[in-house]
Amino acid sequence: MNRISPEKFIALGKAVIETEQMALKELIDRIDDKFVIACDLLLRCEGRIVVTGMGKSGHIGNKIAATLASTGTPAFFVHPGEASHGDLGMITNKDVMMLLSNSGETDEIVALLPVIKRLNTPMISLTGKTNSTLAKTATVNIDISVSKEACPLGLAPTSSTTATLAMGDAISIALLEARGFNKDDFALSHPGGILGRRLLLHVSDIMHADDEIPKVTESALLSDALIEMTQKGLGVTTIVNDNNEILGVFTDGDLRRTLDSKVDINTCLVKDIMTKNGKNIKANSLAASALALMEEHSINALVVVDEQEKLVGILNMHDLLRARVV
Repeated sequence: MNRISPEKFIALGKAVIETEQMALKELIDRIDDKFVIACDLLLRCEGRIVVTGMGKSGHIGNKIAATLASTGTPAFFVHPGEASHGDLGMITNKDVMMLLSNSGETDEIVALLPVIKRLNTPMISLTGKTNSTLAKTATVNIDISVSKEACPLGLAPTSSTTATLAMGDAISIALLEARGFNKDDFALSHPGGILGRRLLLHVSDIMHADDEIPKVTESALLSDALIEMTQKGLGVTTIVNDNNEILGVFTDGDLRRTLDSKVDINTCLVKDIMTKNGKNIKANSLAASALALMEEHSINALVVVDEQEKLVGILNMHDLLRARVV
């Protein structure tokens, strides 16, 4: 094995990126009438988009199907080998097939074409050979040919798979825009992700409510407030009037400042040293909004109120951390 200098490694890496960059630039002119026809077919599809490809094209096909599905276009991947052994039974004439093959002559793909035609299922092909069997058979063919592969042997699919993936992304995002797919839609299909949680999780889902709320009345002594804070373990207590309307809060920070002033905790009323007009948030607000409010004002807890401004819960930074909103 020949030793290669660091400079040579860098030069080889840059050459690959430049070659693939050139392949992507060549794709821009392929966004044409055929691209429009393909997007229109997919947009009008009453079933699902069925993506298939063999080898490296199959790996790219899996990613394209996943991108389509996560951006509002129901899609799934079918391996062409499995398709010819029974999985074609899941395809109907309400679906649209998307077939990937750089040569357009992949045996496993070509073998499926007569059956797909008999089903009268529309076909969109992505090929590097516009005169290939697949390209000629498809309802519409999108040219994803490249001048050369990034592999110096010209054998390993590199630029061609990058071009195919990019074209799949172009189709997916064009459909996303056409469907009016928005952040809320994205969150519904990504409930386990951070973005999904930030767009779906509400304060009411994670706040402390009912008996978990640290709460004392305006007539409570500071010592009573400290007992409530200790029992509830949230580092804060709320102070309310007889109508359960929030008057203020008393926090660990307030306690430190109070002790520095040598106040008698057994005689002092908590309402006299509480923080008035503290920040609060509605229960139906997004948890992400609570996080933003806490960060903006450098606080660790938020009072939660209802539409009548009455106390219904409390939320602290640990709750947001546990819910993985942070």
